[in-house]
Amino acid sequence: MNKTIRHTAVICLLMVLALMLRATWVQAYEAKALADSPYNRRTAIAQYAQPQGDIIVAGSPVTGSRRTDSGDLAYARTYTDGALYAPVTGYSSQAYGSTQLEGIFADVLDGTDSALKNPVDALTGKQTTPGDVLTTIDPAVQKAGYAALGDKKGAAVAIDPKTGRILAVVSTPSYDPTEISGTTDGAAWKKLTTSTDQPMLNRALRQPLPPGSTFKLVVAAAALENGLYSSVDEATDSPDPYTLPNTRTVLENESASAPCENATIRTALRYSCNTVFARMAVELGQTKLRAMAEKFGFDNTTQDVPVRAAASVYPTGMDEAQTALSGIGQFDVTATPLQMAMVSAALANDGLMAAPHMVSKVVDSSGGTVRSYEDSDTTRVVSSSTAEQLRSAMVTVVEEGTGTNAKVSGAEVGGKTGTAQHGVDNDGTPYAWFTSYAKDASSGKEVAVAVVVEDSGAARSEVSGNGLAAPVAQKMMAAALG
Repeated sequence: MNKTIRHTAVICLLMVLALMLRATWVQAYEAKALADSPYNRRTAIAQYAQPQGDIIVAGSPVTGSRRTDSGDLAYARTYTDGALYAPVTGYSSQAYGSTQLEGIFADVLDGTDSALKNPVDALTGKQTTPGDVLTTIDPAVQKAGYAALGDKKGAAVAIDPKTGRILAVVSTPSYDPTEISGTTDGAAWKKLTTSTDQPMLNRALRQPLPPGSTFKLVVAAAALENGLYSSVDEATDSPDPYTLPNTRTVLENESASAPCENATIRTALRYSCNTVFARMAVELGQTKLRAMAEKFGFDNTTQDVPVRAAASVYPTGMDEAQTALSGIGQFDVTATPLQMAMVSAALANDGLMAAPHMVSKVVDSSGGTVRSYEDSDTTRVVSSSTAEQLRSAMVTVVEEGTGTNAKVSGAEVGGKTGTAQHGVDNDGTPYAWFTSYAKDASSGKEVAVAVVVEDSGAARSEVSGNGLAAPVAQKMMAAALG
């Protein structure tokens, strides 16, 4: 063999080896990425080749599948009470992908999850009968919140304090995911994604806003836990009005007649005294306040329920004046309704936090459990004594203070109102907040609820946590207690 032929043969051999190595690499390491790629038409064909599994609420499916005439995409998703449950289910669209529970559990719902397969199916890669996803949502609580919010722009979350089970996730305005489940829904998609009302935004989990005076519960907890005051009935050192440190800015209270000067924590929560909690925040300092906020769940960037919730934030690098404003839930403090429901839930549960979650289990087509999401262990947020004292003060808010619209007959109800300023020079319509808990001694049932109303169409002077948000919470708590 001459030299030229030998070199050519070696080069050809090396090229064959390179092709084999590349093919092996693709099959062994890149197969899943290619299979999961949104550009892989075969994935979409497989996903919609058969009726999908369902998302279940209280034993009944809130999703379904319909036969289509769109060629190789045989089935499209349908939704029962789509707008009601959209913040829970998300959407599954042949054109635009999947979100929330539809996206997280897509492999269960389309039958490709390996846990659904028997050994033969797992070996051959055969698509199996899809499974279902069982949620913790209570339809009565979900419907009560959705109806109460009505045409207002806002959100609400309800949690079982003992277990962390999420009983309701409400966001308004909402949308019906059925409208975008096919391949020819471009007009509906454009309308939803360009609307200034953002109906596809999950405000309950993904919209952190200034929490206003509801954050005063966190400040009060920090004051008691750090020994700044020994009880909610000890007088504080609180001038009225209060000049923010190193400024000429005078902070006043909503009501000039409120007894806020040197008020106790109970009285300050009852009348929502800004001066007391702004001064208290400065006395504690931002480090201690941040530590307490983080115990309640603030600054957690990996809060999965299992949908990833946006982080609620207690800011860093503040001066004393900014720290004072953070004490009344302003400056750069933000919170989701989920986060403020967690605050009330921990206080209702004797200072223990149960991780919030809205999926209880995944089952196969025969109802057998594939994965179980048990109620998690609790973590201590505040002492039992602090929780008890703050519950007592929250009851005072509802019985005698700014939260009277939250009363539920026959139940112990505690809460805290909030009205959060925002916009340039606070020129935006204030957000109305309410966070609360309710206990029924006769049945043992408990619930924690947080509500925010971003926009109700009411005049600025008529916006209040008690007027707008508390009635929504009241209806949800009443539904949860039965």
